[in-house]
Amino acid sequence: MHISLFQALLIGIVYYLGINGTPWLTLVGSTIIQKPLVSGLLVGLILGDPVQGAIIGAAIQLPFIAYISAGGAPPTDPGLAGTLGTALCLAANVDPSTAIAIATPIGLLGTIIWVIHMTVDVAFVHMCDRAADEGDMKKLRFWHVVPPQVVAFLIGAIPVTLGAYFGSGAVAGLIDMLQGRPLETLQVIGGILPAIGIGMNLRALDRPGIILWFVLGFVIVEYSGIGTLPLAVIAGIVAYLITGMQRPQDGPQVATASVVPSRSLDVASDDSDDDFE
Repeated sequence: MHISLFQALLIGIVYYLGINGTPWLTLVGSTIIQKPLVSGLLVGLILGDPVQGAIIGAAIQLPFIAYISAGGAPPTDPGLAGTLGTALCLAANVDPSTAIAIATPIGLLGTIIWVIHMTVDVAFVHMCDRAADEGDMKKLRFWHVVPPQVVAFLIGAIPVTLGAYFGSGAVAGLIDMLQGRPLETLQVIGGILPAIGIGMNLRALDRPGIILWFVLGFVIVEYSGIGTLPLAVIAGIVAYLITGMQRPQDGPQVATASVVPSRSLDVASDDSDDDFE
């Protein structure tokens, strides 16, 4: 599959919209676009194969299923793996397991983009401080939004565009060179990587009363033959009902006042009478 320059630019824009802090999709949330499952579907739509894009994106999602960006220091970039990884794998026509092995190292390169983004944005923070000292809210909004987003687009969308446009042929040629045992090794590695994400996610279930629901879902899938989608719908309904029952009911707040014993009141009144006498 050949990726045109216009398609590569659209893929770069998809990655830019998924960068954390992008304000243009506030209602949807930029972190939603960052998920490889979502970005893979969007890349598949751009390249004319949304089904395969969603399949590859879902496969890439597994190693990142427990992804957490704590303290502004992301260990990897699932958005870059989902967009550029899906694009290159669709162009090379590889299977999902191989796509995981190719996309995961690409996600590590995204940390470089994030560090550059945060480093350059420090200058705009000082400009925002200066505008706040002057009381100029219009200038403050400008320095807070426009220059950081221009920088994010330049260091995000443009490299992804170039990578998708020029890298598709290189990846396809590399896959042809790796035919045989090397490619099978990549497939095995790609099959192991999802276990890392799933294992990290299982650590979050190590709480009283939580792991039992996971075991229940596993048993239902294995012995009932129900599909993943209807099981996910049922699990969502059950989770909603349980959280609704556990949520404290908001009732009228009654202010409580300390009750002073009657004897104390009598003594106080007697003392006051003595003072006036």
